[in-house]
Amino acid sequence: MHKRTLALSLAGVLALGTATACGSSGNGGQSSGSGASGGPAPTVTMMVGGIDKQIYLPYELAQQLGYYQKYGVNMQLSSEVDGGVGAEDAMASGQVDMAGAWYNHTIDFQVKGKSVVDIVQLSGAPGEREMCGKNSGVHSAADFSGKTLGVTDLGSGTDSLTKFLAAQKGIKAAQIHRLAVGAGATAIAAIQGGSAQCVMTTQPTVTAMEQKGIAYSAIDLATTAGATQALGGAWPAAGVLARADWVNSHKDTAQKVVDALVDTMHWISTHSAADIADKLPQSYVQNSLVTKADYIAALTQDKGQFLPDGVMPAGGPKTVLAMEELIGSASSTVNLAETFTNEFALAANKTEGYTVSTTPAGAAG
Repeated sequence: MHKRTLALSLAGVLALGTATACGSSGNGGQSSGSGASGGPAPTVTMMVGGIDKQIYLPYELAQQLGYYQKYGVNMQLSSEVDGGVGAEDAMASGQVDMAGAWYNHTIDFQVKGKSVVDIVQLSGAPGEREMCGKNSGVHSAADFSGKTLGVTDLGSGTDSLTKFLAAQKGIKAAQIHRLAVGAGATAIAAIQGGSAQCVMTTQPTVTAMEQKGIAYSAIDLATTAGATQALGGAWPAAGVLARADWVNSHKDTAQKVVDALVDTMHWISTHSAADIADKLPQSYVQNSLVTKADYIAALTQDKGQFLPDGVMPAGGPKTVLAMEELIGSASSTVNLAETFTNEFALAANKTEGYTVSTTPAGAAG
C-alpha cells in the first residue's frame, strides 16, 4: 500500500527473494546461526508495504526486539519502493516468502484464482485518516462527489477504502477522481499544490499535515473503534500474507514467524508509545516529516489499531468482503475460510501463556 524507498534496493530484495524461493523447499532456506530447536535457522524474506509507517511498525519492531531470532528465524525484511512491485504481488509471484500487507488482498487474490492466506492479524483497523485541505469543503464521505481524492496507489487498499466510503453514501466511482499520490512528501505536495482535495494517509504523514496547517482529519479509520463506526465493523488491515502452498509446506517456519509477531503484539499492548518509539530505528520516528515527540503523540492516539494477540477478529473478514462486494471487486462466492487462519496465532498465545482477548473469527469468517 505505502511505497517508501529504503536503503535496501529493490533489485537486492528481488534477488534475495528469488534465492530464498529456490532454496527453501524444506524449511524456508538456511542461514548462519541456529533455530529454536538447535538446528540451522530458516531464512524468511518478507516485503512490507511501507515499513517505516506506523501502521506497519510491528514487523520491524519484532526485529529490533530480537524476537525473530528468539524463535529461530533469520528474517530478511524489505519495503516497497515507489513505482516498484507491491509487497503482496512480490509474495504472490514468489519473489519473497511473505508480505506485510492488508488482509483484503487475500480476497482479491482468490477472485483472481490465487490462494493466499493471512497467517497472523496485527491490526483491526486500517490506521488511515482521510486528510482534507482547509478549503476542500469535505467533512465526510457524503462530500466526495466531484472531488479528487488521493490514494497511495490505484488498486491499493486505500483506493478500495476510498471507493467504499463513497459507495456507502451512494456516490459511484465515476463521480470521484482517484489520484495516486504515494505517502509522505508526495502526499503532502498533493494537498499543498491542490492536485487533490483530500488524501487517505497514515502516520507520520497525518501529523506532518496537521503541523503544517494544510489539512484536517475528516474521517478517522485509525483505530478499531473508528473503523467500526465508519466501516460497520472491525476492519482487519495489516497482517502477514503468504501463498497457501508455501504455508502448507513450511508450517514450522510459519509458526516461528507468528510466534515472534504475537510476542511483539503483546509487547506493544503492554508498553507505551514512547517505549515503542525508542526501539524503532531513529529514521522512522524522527525525520523531515515529523519530530520524535510528534511521532509519539500520534502513536499514542492511534495505538488502538493494534491487536494484542495476532488473532483475526470475529466478523472482520465479513466486513472486508462486504466492502469488496459493494465496490464490485468480489462476490459472496468468495470462500472466506480459505483467506485466513487463526491456527498459528492461537498456538503462539498458548505457547507463551498469553490470554487471547480478541474474539476469533471462525472458519466461515
